[in-house]
Amino acid sequence: MAQSAQKSATIHDLLVIGGGINGCGIARDAAGRSLSVVLAEKGDLAGATSSASTKLFHGGLRYLEYFEFRLVREALIERETLLRAMPHISWPMRFVLPYHKDMRFDSDTPTSRLLGLILPWMKGRRPAWLIRLGLFLYDNLGGRKILPGTTTISLTDTPEGAPLDDRFAKAYEYSDAWVEDSRLVVLNARDAAARGATIMTHAEVVSAQATNGIWQVTVRTAQGDQVIAARMLVNASGPWAGDVIHGTLRLNSRENVRLVRGSHIVTRKLFDHDKCYFFQGTDGRIIFAIPYEQDFTLIGTTDADHDDSARAPVCTDAERDYLCDFASQYFKRPVTKDDIVWTYSGVRPLYDDGASSATAATRDYTLKVDTSAGAPVLNIFGGKITTYRRLAESALDKIGATLPLSRGNWTAGVPLPGGDFPYDGVEALIADLRRGYPFLTDGWARRLVRAYGTEARDVLGKAANTTDLGRDFGATLTEAEVRWLITQEYAQSAEDVLWRRSKLGLRLNQNQVAVLEEWIASHSIEMMRAAE
Repeated sequence: MAQSAQKSATIHDLLVIGGGINGCGIARDAAGRSLSVVLAEKGDLAGATSSASTKLFHGGLRYLEYFEFRLVREALIERETLLRAMPHISWPMRFVLPYHKDMRFDSDTPTSRLLGLILPWMKGRRPAWLIRLGLFLYDNLGGRKILPGTTTISLTDTPEGAPLDDRFAKAYEYSDAWVEDSRLVVLNARDAAARGATIMTHAEVVSAQATNGIWQVTVRTAQGDQVIAARMLVNASGPWAGDVIHGTLRLNSRENVRLVRGSHIVTRKLFDHDKCYFFQGTDGRIIFAIPYEQDFTLIGTTDADHDDSARAPVCTDAERDYLCDFASQYFKRPVTKDDIVWTYSGVRPLYDDGASSATAATRDYTLKVDTSAGAPVLNIFGGKITTYRRLAESALDKIGATLPLSRGNWTAGVPLPGGDFPYDGVEALIADLRRGYPFLTDGWARRLVRAYGTEARDVLGKAANTTDLGRDFGATLTEAEVRWLITQEYAQSAEDVLWRRSKLGLRLNQNQVAVLEEWIASHSIEMMRAAE
């Protein structure tokens, strides 16, 4: 006989379904406005889409062609707001856009259709003057203060041109920013918890029913089922938002998501400088080639409809070959599947706006409150990692119509854990960490600061040498750091540690991974008890 679910006598204000960037961002914002918040994530934090992005804080240069000016402006403004709040896990980057005369628009874009009517002689081409106009708008829509503007650079006898085919003579160079996406999620969850939220991982919402205006939500964990009462739900379940609406909550709603798969490949390092490439194909599509984890290059992304939320996204052979062939149109040395060391794929949960193609579907977010079940639920569709904080503010505007908030918008400029230092202070922080811990190499100290910021000292504790940090699992990952990740950052497995809290999975071999898995299995209960 199944054990009956345990019921809590407490009625919470908000239960957030989903531990991706939108769910954790909303939980943080709500907790900071004195709402009692529970977040339930069926797997690990950032276990799906939010750890499978292209890892950029960017305005979305190509969205200008879809006339998404509000989205681009909001994202451009947000870049610098976010850079100041998390200078350890995000930083400015310069993007090199090589120009060639065969650049074309995607035929689905409003810009392409408009120019086809008024300038038919262009035949879908992107002339240099039009690209420069787009970059002028990109520079000026968001009120830049930190990031430098666009310049024109030569690709002849320059580091930027060295890896490229000789037919490329000039390029435009503009600014955007990098972010460690999965760490962004975890830090938002930690800050939410510090402000009173309860963060539950490996806790699946299996049913929910509204009784007398209160949601009774059954959450399944390894310890059994429990019923959590909440005045309002937030459905931030990403690719599963439609399943939650029509299945778990059984809402009478026509709202749904369009699932679009984006795949990436990671290769051995293809160039020696620290700038990124923005490549435009003859089919109108674009991809990025980005320096990644010091020794690799990240290439992506694709846009393909993904028809089943239950099917895990993977980079298909066709997508792999497409990315290799696309990049090979630009690099002197062709990119082949033998260069690839890792692939990953994520599903973007876009609002189903009826667009004709996956590429054309809007990346803007849509928020819908549904009260048809007798208690309110806020459904989240779409969104970009760059605008997660603004999405959370918009969500709280809607939540505030039902629940009393203690204050207005507050998150702009408030640092995430470890981010309480100047946006240009990383090198000084690395130097300071090495003075405090002389046994650290520069690469080791840099990795710790880029992951933990000012909390790197908390990770290392009172260690006077490497022995004090406990077992060495390889690639500078030590027992002290793993303990921190399990007790402070919700990690429960080697995969959590190696692929979401870090990307050290690129560096450890199978035997080292097995040793780490065994160590976590034998120490996790003891560590969690100590954390309590």
